[in-house]
Amino acid sequence: MRKIGVIGGTGVENPELMQGFEQKVISTPYGDALCNVGEMFGNQVVFVSRHGVEHNMPPHKVNYRANIWALKSLGTEEIFATTAVGSLNPKMKPGHFVVCSNMLDFSKTSIHTFYDTPERGVVHINFTEPYCECLRKKACKCLKKLGLKYHKQGVYVCTEGPRFETAAEIKMFAQLGGDVIGMTNGPEANLAREAEMCYVTVSIVTNMGAGISKEPLSHKQVCESMTESMKNMQKLIEAYLSLPEKPCKTTCTCAKALADFGGFKL
Repeated sequence: MRKIGVIGGTGVENPELMQGFEQKVISTPYGDALCNVGEMFGNQVVFVSRHGVEHNMPPHKVNYRANIWALKSLGTEEIFATTAVGSLNPKMKPGHFVVCSNMLDFSKTSIHTFYDTPERGVVHINFTEPYCECLRKKACKCLKKLGLKYHKQGVYVCTEGPRFETAAEIKMFAQLGGDVIGMTNGPEANLAREAEMCYVTVSIVTNMGAGISKEPLSHKQVCESMTESMKNMQKLIEAYLSLPEKPCKTTCTCAKALADFGGFKL
């Protein structure tokens, strides 16, 4: 049995597939996290709405630590995260999926670590490859099977938000090697690595970045684009959850990320 967490914005859960799931409030040292827990395709599955059930938590105030801690406490071993992103790469167009392969993190105030108190101690994790290569291959396999337009590599640029970026910022991030841009993946991926869980992000492009897009960016535009792509995202999640494959812990080092520090402890 795989033990999978799915993190995404409002709407990634498919009610038809989640029959019998139990809504649980998981208490953590960082606050409560709301999780939908059940079984799908013989696997333990936990859905977490990143921005809250009402989608009322802006990116810089998302309680990433509570979400990741809750998933870890439920025994989760791998996390499939979804994100809506803008594109800095002309080849990555609205509606395309991007299986992120690396990251540039420009977030500022979001908390990225569980290890920031004398009691927890100090930890320095290896973040050379922020996404689990094993999970990336699984995600690409599903996208190919579904016949969806996707890119098997892409550098995710994480900004603080909640505003969209300036045209000058978009130009700079592109020159630095960024492909897509969002506001959530920096702290989330870092915390998942500290908690020794495999983590992958599959982004869906909702718009071209500022200065690239012919029209001014708007929240409405992003929401409308995401709504159109949601059915494909739900198909992808279903395909990923149904993969008859073993957990990645035998083929990657994510589960041993803190081996030099005695392992992650709840």
